[in-house]
Amino acid sequence: MLGAASSGQHMLLVAATGSGKTLAGFLPTIVDLIENPAEGLHTLYISPLKALAVDVQRNLLAPIEEMGLDIRVETRTGDTPSDRKARQRVRPPQILLTTPESLSLLLSYPDSALLFESLKTVVVDEIHAFAREKRGDLLALSLSRLLALAPSHRRVGLSATVADPDAYRSWLAPDADMDLVRLVIGDPGAEPDLSILIPENRIPWAGHSGYHAVRDVMKLIEQHRTTLIFCNTRGLAELTFQKLWSVNDQSLPIGIHHGSLAVEARRRIEGAMAAGKIRALVATASLDLGIDWGDIDLVIQMGAPKGSSRLLQRIGRANHRLDEPSKGLIVPGNRFEYLEARAALDAIDDGELDPDSFRPGTLDVLAQHVMAMACAGPFDERELLAEVRSAAPYAALRDETFGEILSFDATGGYALKAYDRFRRIVEETPGRWRLAKPAVAQQHRMNAGVIVEQPLMDVRFKGGRRLGTIEEGFASVLAPGDRFFFAGLSLEVERIKDTDIIVQASKKSARIVTYGGQRMSMSTHLANRVRAMLADRNDWHRFPDDVREWLEVQSERSILPEPHQLLVETFPHEGRHYMVAYSFEGWNAHQSLGMLLTKRMENAGLKPLGFVANDYGLACYGLEPVTDPQSLFSPDILEREFVEWVERSFLLKNAFREVAVIGGLVERQHPGKRKTGRQVSFSTDLIYDVLRKYEPDHLLLRAAWDDARTRLTEVGRLVRLVDRAAATMVHVEVDRITPMAVPLMVIIGREAAPEGTADEALLVEAEALAEEAMRVD
Repeated sequence: MLGAASSGQHMLLVAATGSGKTLAGFLPTIVDLIENPAEGLHTLYISPLKALAVDVQRNLLAPIEEMGLDIRVETRTGDTPSDRKARQRVRPPQILLTTPESLSLLLSYPDSALLFESLKTVVVDEIHAFAREKRGDLLALSLSRLLALAPSHRRVGLSATVADPDAYRSWLAPDADMDLVRLVIGDPGAEPDLSILIPENRIPWAGHSGYHAVRDVMKLIEQHRTTLIFCNTRGLAELTFQKLWSVNDQSLPIGIHHGSLAVEARRRIEGAMAAGKIRALVATASLDLGIDWGDIDLVIQMGAPKGSSRLLQRIGRANHRLDEPSKGLIVPGNRFEYLEARAALDAIDDGELDPDSFRPGTLDVLAQHVMAMACAGPFDERELLAEVRSAAPYAALRDETFGEILSFDATGGYALKAYDRFRRIVEETPGRWRLAKPAVAQQHRMNAGVIVEQPLMDVRFKGGRRLGTIEEGFASVLAPGDRFFFAGLSLEVERIKDTDIIVQASKKSARIVTYGGQRMSMSTHLANRVRAMLADRNDWHRFPDDVREWLEVQSERSILPEPHQLLVETFPHEGRHYMVAYSFEGWNAHQSLGMLLTKRMENAGLKPLGFVANDYGLACYGLEPVTDPQSLFSPDILEREFVEWVERSFLLKNAFREVAVIGGLVERQHPGKRKTGRQVSFSTDLIYDVLRKYEPDHLLLRAAWDDARTRLTEVGRLVRLVDRAAATMVHVEVDRITPMAVPLMVIIGREAAPEGTADEALLVEAEALAEEAMRVD
């Protein structure tokens, strides 16, 4: 890294978690500042997480102080006090640690050229975590502006192991010229020590919280110095914390960490963890990346891993030494999750990582960036277009599309141009644009960002102390006297006032807070491995006895599909008729297909009652038997019904709400007040209806369609599923429920239950269903 820096090259360092990537990224900066001391901003470090920026500051300051160096290191994130932000623009530190959103805001000030003129290096940490998302689009556009302000600075990308380093080199490079970025590959270090935790050699039929193993997990916590326990959702993290606390007989210090907790709570737990005062920490993706606590000697993944790269990243949080293996355990919640966990471990053994798929930059993010540039000062549209095209996600941006972006920022679009509030920029001379009025800049900065969470409400004690936020949708069903678990506490609602939920601590049992948002689906290559496992009996000797017996009875009572086949089973059960498809294409694709299939069943007179889905399959049920599933899965379902359904469903409205907020059409914040989620939804729904009627080709409607198709419904996997159904469907009619159907059947009637809370009841019901399914008479 030092050698590449001395020759002025851009660099991408790909190395295992815990191998010292971050210090390697900073070392050339420290050397340069020792040899050439200077004031002004020298290095900008960009992190996907606020917590990571704070953690890096802590780990970077120690060696700088020990060497007695006069180098100032500061953070600038959404949590930084406003007075420090103002001072940083006047007298910046030599090293500034920030996030993509905060960098975009910095670039929106007229004095940004002065702030960045001395910039020598930009370090983008954990580049794999966000390069392919909207935050990556925003950062790529900000990097293109930095290149214009400080043309000679170097870009340095730091990444955990990725499947396609060249794709990230292209993303990082000016003008997407990957040859400008030198690739540095780190020593892989010791192989991780990974295993699956199976209490008493038994795995439940249903559930996904890992609740059945909670006592075994507690024993492991007692046996290790520090254990980090990852959960895939915030609700599951809260549930796991409560379950662990209930069996914490030694009263060991255990903490919880997720993105909805107040910053003070997160900092307090991060500090305690760094100081070695915590024996276990239950966390979500909020700690997936880069947090360097060397004393962690065990990482546990509760529930399915969903991808080999994600699992490797999480396990790498343990034992930050290259010569010692990271120790990790997976706790599968049910039998399908066991197969997924085994597939993930096999993939890691074979060096197979989750594939990296990049897509063109989104238009709502570009509209926001153009506004940021206008806030910094008047701009020439040709110059700005050239600058934007130097960012890899926008390299192929067409002139006409950029013209639409300018028109949208100037008027809101054809259907909205009569409304003055949508006039944000004006063309002062041909091709030269400026803000319509100075107040627009303040509004932009208050509302900028690309993370559009569900509408939130603050959780506070009546003394004023803030615990964090919960989503308005969950809060709307709460009333005084109700209790919910949050921040590791049982809280009783005293009253709800505006956007505050006033609570008091309780010792009584409570419900788990649930959150909306997209669920993580099992990655495609893990799905392929699971299919291969099912078909290969030679592989089954590795499985626990109950999993092996489950598959053997399935093959006797029905079939186990070949990897290329789609198995569809139909059977009666308790007065209803069921159709179960085992496609392994992920929850999101199955949700979409379930809605389309039930619509078709209705049109065919099959009287559907509903459907349920998980990552592994889909079960539709109704009052009439399905005798010809092939016709329900015919490929034209994606041509007619899919488009019609997306347009009518909440999916497109939800997607539009997000792009409208990111694109600046709808503002969440105003000086001194914040719009409630209902107000934002009301505003976006009104505009959505107007545009659908009068300007159906509006820029943001197209952006919403792109989002709805690719992100919310995983349309690529949906297409593969339907194609496979057309070519390789195997329909098996059986007289009763089959073993593989049990994990899906047990969800019916409980799909709306808060995550994990129904696990005990699920297990009881699953055993009854399993007894019927496993009979071979």
